[in-house]
Order: sequence, then structure tokens, then C-alpha cells
Amino acid sequence: MTDPHDSTPGLPEPPIVEAAAPPAADDAATPGVLQAAAPASPEPPATGPAPAALPAAPERPTFRFFGVVAAVSLIADVSTKAWAEITLLRRSPVEGSIELIKDHLAFTLAYNPGGAWGLFQHHSEYVRRPFFLLVSLLAIAFIINLYGRLNPGQKALKWGLPLVLGGALGNLSDRIVRSNVIDFIDYQANWIEAMNRLIAKGVKGWSITAHWPTFNVADIAICVGVGLMAVDMFTSRRGVSAPIPPRPPTEGGLAMKATAAPALPLEMPEATPPLKPDA
Repeated sequence: MTDPHDSTPGLPEPPIVEAAAPPAADDAATPGVLQAAAPASPEPPATGPAPAALPAAPERPTFRFFGVVAAVSLIADVSTKAWAEITLLRRSPVEGSIELIKDHLAFTLAYNPGGAWGLFQHHSEYVRRPFFLLVSLLAIAFIINLYGRLNPGQKALKWGLPLVLGGALGNLSDRIVRSNVIDFIDYQANWIEAMNRLIAKGVKGWSITAHWPTFNVADIAICVGVGLMAVDMFTSRRGVSAPIPPRPPTEGGLAMKATAAPALPLEMPEATPPLKPDA
């Protein structure tokens, strides 16, 4: 046939071939019939041993731990002060203090209007109270700010700072409520008397006594915390440079070694023959 609009004779149409039906299920069991195996899925190329998992980085100290330790030291200080005031005020002057270790340790109630070693105790209340309140607030702000910048390895400061905070809050609550700090732990020893005699030689009017200034649980927490801060000062590794990360592996797992360029031989100038004298 030819296209009426084209003078080129038409090509014969290709024969229609019907698609063969898929073999039945029972054909698989027919002997002598070979079936093509399904192509296997390509296996992933071997990339060498799996990289070892990196160790988890140590966590920084949390403020939850900070608050728990500070709260425990504060509760211990407030409760022991309340016990000492209730118990020792009921005792008659004849009974005196509660002696724990003869001539060394006893519970004796005392009210300290000043600071450590009676600092500012003879000043007016209008000078003493605002001074200690301001110092306590500045110390609390410094402690909280410093704890927020701790490194994971600073374990001494992790414990020391909340202990100092709990002790500072304990004595601060006494100054706000009573205008005095309750002290009840009385310690005495011969070395304290010897130390006071030595100080009295250089400080006029220094009292010579075998008793250490009476203190409380808050003072113990502050001293332990300051001691841990000193330990961190001498043991922490500050200013250490960061470790250099390992070099990534190259293709095939082998490190490429830089080959030195071969040294070029030096060209020595040829020796010129000596000049012959003219005849």
C-alpha cells in the first residue's frame, strides 16, 4: 500500500508476535527443563574494618548537683545551730558546756556579731551588717558564675564551690534573722596556745589562749570548700593545647608516604689543560 499523500511505496507491516505465557508452577518440577537463575545482588565493596566508636565526652558539672550539695550543707548547718541553741540554753550555768573529748572538744554556745576571729565585732550594727551582707552576696554571685564555667575534669571545684555556697548561706541567714552567727563547736589544744604566743610577739594586744575560735558547721563547709579550691589550683592542667586530631586514612587504608625527590648530580667543570709556552 502507498500513502495517498506520498509517492513513496509503504513498507510492509511487521508481523505481530504474541508474548509467551509464563510457565506454570508445575513446570519447575518438570525434568529436563533448565531455568535461568535469578541474578545475585551485588555485594558491597569491602571497605576494611569498621572504625572504632569514639569514647563519649565527659559531661560538665550540672547545676542540679551544685544545688543538692549546697542544700545539704545549708540544712546541716541550720539544723545543728537550732539544736545547739535549744539544748545548750536549757543547761544551767553549773552544767556548762557538753564535753565530748576532755580538754579538747566540747559544745559551747556563743553568739558572734562579727566575722572570723571576731572581725568587725566592735563596730556599729549599721556598719557591720551591711558590710557582711554585701560581701556574702558578692561571694555567692562569684561562686555561681565560676561553677558555670567549670571543665569536666575539675572535680575538686565541683565539690568545693557548692560547699562554700552552702556555708555562706548558712551564716548569711543568721545575720539576717539574729544579726549574730551561732557558734557552738569549741576546740582547744596546746599547739593553739603556742601559736597564739608566737602571734602575740608581733601583734600588740593579741589574746593568748589554748582555744580555737568557736565555729559551726557552716565554717567547716567553707574551710573544706576553700581547701578543695586550693587543690584544684595546684592540680588542674590549665593552658594545655588541644590534642591534634589523627590524620584521615587514604585510599586502600595505607598512608601515603612522601618520597623525596632524587638528588641531581652536580656537574663538575672539566679541567682545562695547562697552556703551553710559546716556542
